[in-house]
Parts: sequence; structure tokens; C-alpha cells
Amino acid sequence: MFVLYNNCCKISVKKQVENLRLLIVEDEKKLCDTVAKSLYDAGYEVDTCYDGEEALDYILAENYDLIVLDLNLPGMDGMDILKELRKKNEDTKVLILSARSQIADKVEGLDAGANDYMEKPFHLQELEARIRSLTRRRFVQRDVCLKAGDIRFDTRKREAYVKEEKVHLTRKENGILEYLLLNQGRPISQEELMEHVWDASVDSFSGSIRVHMSSLRKKLKAVLGYDPILNKIGEGYKIREESER
Repeated sequence: MFVLYNNCCKISVKKQVENLRLLIVEDEKKLCDTVAKSLYDAGYEVDTCYDGEEALDYILAENYDLIVLDLNLPGMDGMDILKELRKKNEDTKVLILSARSQIADKVEGLDAGANDYMEKPFHLQELEARIRSLTRRRFVQRDVCLKAGDIRFDTRKREAYVKEEKVHLTRKENGILEYLLLNQGRPISQEELMEHVWDASVDSFSGSIRVHMSSLRKKLKAVLGYDPILNKIGEGYKIREESER
């Protein structure tokens, strides 16, 4: 796919790690939404924003793993957004996607703290590859499979197995299980799950997390014979260790 629009896309890619959360900042709504949907279908959670000032509010209020940032934005220029972000946050990856193609623009963006810079027009596949590369630098996963006792999760195929029996999980249940397995040994709060498995549309009081968590626990328990997920009141959820069974 070759994207020829003047204004770039907002996208989110989560092909192999379903708990990554991205923000796409782009004022061309149609293009943004098209690319965002494509990358959401690949597995990432995506928030989108079409205005510079609103984007800065999102960025300062939420925790994102990667931001795809256009420069020519209404309200506030993307370069100014990047500079404000870097005053408070050095960790979040930023990929600038802009029609500004002069070497001076690229140098300014990279010097201001961007991790990568792409020009428009662009190939969507290349954009996805660059995002995968940037996110892998932060989330290094040594094995394709995550394990805890009799539970195994294949991050490439997005499949869960219990005692080598495949358990059919929904997208959100997969995301919850993967995040718990990636963070074994410590409780994960509902707020943390919201940040990494859900997107900004979820309401913390909606009960969505509890519903999906309950369904996941029932499916795993049906094969294991016990509930493998502990709920520590006031702390959060965690996969049971051998000593806790």
C-alpha cells in the first residue's frame, strides 16, 4: 500500500506485543482513521488526535509507548509538541511523519528528541516496520512464548494454551493474559491494564476490565481445575506462583 495523501496518517502497530499503546497525531482525519484502523487490526491499542493543542493535553496526561507525530497541525506545531514532551518525558518513542522533507527539518526534529523521521508520501509497510523497530528497542522479548506453570501464550500466533490444550480467548483476554505473563511476580492494577491493554475510550467505572478478567479466569480454570489469577485487594491481579497454589 502506498499512501499518497498530503497529510499523514495516525497509526498504531502492535503486531506482536498486544499491550502497546500508541497516539497518532494528524490533522487529516480520513487518512488518519484509515491507517489507524489498519494498525489497530494488527493488534495495537490506538488513540487519535487531530489538533496540536489537544494532542499536547493527551501526551501530558496519558502514558503512551509511541507517538506518531505530524508537524503541520492546527493549534500547535508538532515540533513544539515534541519539545514540550521532552521536557518531561525522555522515554516515549516519537516518530515524526511529515511532508517537510528538507534536511534542516529532519535535523531539527531528531535534535529535538524524535527517534525517527519519515517523509510523506510513504509506504505503509515501511511505516509499520519502523514502528515495530522502535517498540522492540524498548520491549525486548527473548522468546515468542510466555509461560507460567501449565499456561503458555504464543505472542506471534496470539494463541493461549493450558496443559497444551488451546484455549480460545477474545482479543482483550489475550491482551490481559499476555500482560500478566510479561509482568509475573508483581500485581497489576486495573489502571495499568487500562493503560496498556485498553485505549482511551474505556471508562474506569464501566466494569469492562472486570468482565473480561472474569471471563479469562473462568476459561483458564475450566482446564486447570483452579483459578490461576490472584486478585490482591488494593494491589491488583497477578499470575499465581507455585507457592501460592
